[in-house]
Amino acid sequence: MALFTEKSLRDAANIVRKSEGFTRSANRILLESAVASTGQSFDIFLSHSFNDAELVLGLKNKLNEYGHSVYVDWIEDTQLDRSKVNRETAAVLRERMKCCRSLFYAVTSNSSSSKWMPWECGFFDAHGGKVAICPITNTAESSYAGQEYLGLYPYTVEEYDNGNRKRIYVEYSPTEYNTLEAWLKGESPYKR
Repeated sequence: MALFTEKSLRDAANIVRKSEGFTRSANRILLESAVASTGQSFDIFLSHSFNDAELVLGLKNKLNEYGHSVYVDWIEDTQLDRSKVNRETAAVLRERMKCCRSLFYAVTSNSSSSKWMPWECGFFDAHGGKVAICPITNTAESSYAGQEYLGLYPYTVEEYDNGNRKRIYVEYSPTEYNTLEAWLKGESPYKR
């Protein structure tokens, strides 16, 4: 099992940039990829630090390649301004979270300074949503211990399956896991 690394996500972001001729920043590519999405549902609400735009581009690209739709607030709802929190911003995010099947909490060195991420996780969890931690590390690691309340949730890994295809798995414990697809459907975890 392997956690997502910053390098692998930067590489994924560079693939997008290469197809774009390296002329635009990660923020610009993400913003231009936004589509009108009122009422649209998503597989994943990506809770993240805005300071991780390049990593978000790579992660969103990887998740899209696996066939999953991903909501990123400042891409889909460009009118939102996280620096100016108000009731309307919170209302939009609540409605968006209700249209998502799960929440991925992208843990990086920047995530601990985000004031929004814990709020998003708490709201999603309180409303019975599926929450998974998506650790993004500097080095290749195979497990995630979590810290404080983040250790309560399962975490994501990318690994080859028995057919030698890369897949995303949700790890509940060292002995329990599920494919992302099965986890989204609410299926019971597999035992090792």
